[in-house]
Amino acid sequence: MLKDQDRIFTNIYGMHDRTLAGARARGHWDGTDKIIKKGRDWIVEEMKASGLRGRGGAGFPTGLKWSFMPKESDGRPAYLVVNADESEPGTCKDREILRHDPHTLIEGCLLASFAMGAHTAYIYVRGEFIREREALQAAVDECYDAGLLGKNAAKSGWDFDLYVHHGAGAYICGEETALLESLEGKKGMPRMKPPFPAGAGLYGCPTTVNNVESIAVAPTILRRGAGWFSSFGRPNNTGTKLFAISGHVNTPCVVEEEMSIPFEELIEKHAGGIRGGWDNLKAVIPGGSSVPVLPAHIAREAIMDFDWLREQRSGLGTAAVIVMDQSVDIVKAIWRLSAFYKHESCGQCTPCREGTGWMMRLMERLVRGEAELEEIDMLLDVTKQVEGHTICALGDAAAWPIQGLMRHFRDEVEERIRARSSSGRAVAAE
Repeated sequence: MLKDQDRIFTNIYGMHDRTLAGARARGHWDGTDKIIKKGRDWIVEEMKASGLRGRGGAGFPTGLKWSFMPKESDGRPAYLVVNADESEPGTCKDREILRHDPHTLIEGCLLASFAMGAHTAYIYVRGEFIREREALQAAVDECYDAGLLGKNAAKSGWDFDLYVHHGAGAYICGEETALLESLEGKKGMPRMKPPFPAGAGLYGCPTTVNNVESIAVAPTILRRGAGWFSSFGRPNNTGTKLFAISGHVNTPCVVEEEMSIPFEELIEKHAGGIRGGWDNLKAVIPGGSSVPVLPAHIAREAIMDFDWLREQRSGLGTAAVIVMDQSVDIVKAIWRLSAFYKHESCGQCTPCREGTGWMMRLMERLVRGEAELEEIDMLLDVTKQVEGHTICALGDAAAWPIQGLMRHFRDEVEERIRARSSSGRAVAAE
């Protein structure tokens, strides 16, 4: 279990002062100029050595991503873009950073931008996050007043400007290239890759898009050292992580814990156990709505990190742990996710535009038990035609919950169809 002195987010619950003075009292903005004076290469190498993997869901090594940015400018400016469009159902960790600990993110923006040769960064905030944006903007204004942003930021010799941009509430803008399109004032629709953002991103310039948590942990890693951060968790799954635990637990919460913590320990220590006891657990979605569901017997054994969950054909994603007890109609729950992805598809790719609606309608019939048994395989076939055949990962996100349902709870779906058809036969016999 993570000790208090090893927590990066010292005000995640908003119990302390969130102003610049409060953040400084808790150790943030301490010696930022000294870190910058160690140079770009040192920062990137330290981030690589820490083993930090992106906290936005994909888990790509953060230091490696930073190293893709051009070492020498060809005349184009470079940009850092922070993805605060936190719209994945079940995920509510970044909003706590924006709301209560914004200075971790702002300092991280300065250090990350310097490491990538960027003089400008944008934070793209989810449209529904009104109060969060206000808290973040107030913190940015404080930093400008204190000389931590702007010309010669934090007396480091580096000029740096930070802008807060408010989205309009579209889930698809959480996809990094759709976010860039939206930031440019266009419709939020994903771009084809290549070119990747590091080559041609915002306004056609070298750009790195990172999640809020990935950037917010950087200053503490650079202050305390890569060895300290990598001492938590398992190899290739290192560091601390914010877990957002919701659903049928006694005390839902957002908590910072070390990676690779066993699922049972996470729930018992921080979420007060399962509602009605462990025997009442039915299923868990371990990483936000787009990762496949796990049944109780696998979930209870789970180690909460990228690799273990991937081996179980699920994923850590954003570490939004959605717990479902025996009262849940699991078929209806997955249908609800299908409806969400159908609604949020941008419609650019035919498999996603047509497939999400198709999957939702068939799921709706499965909820009522009105489908035929052979339609289950047809539905799985459609998920395979959508998965991996779209420009962005929304198609995969729509397909995976259904695949997880059929992998682990197919008998429930079949039972519902049989019960409906037998009751229909009984009525006909009368």
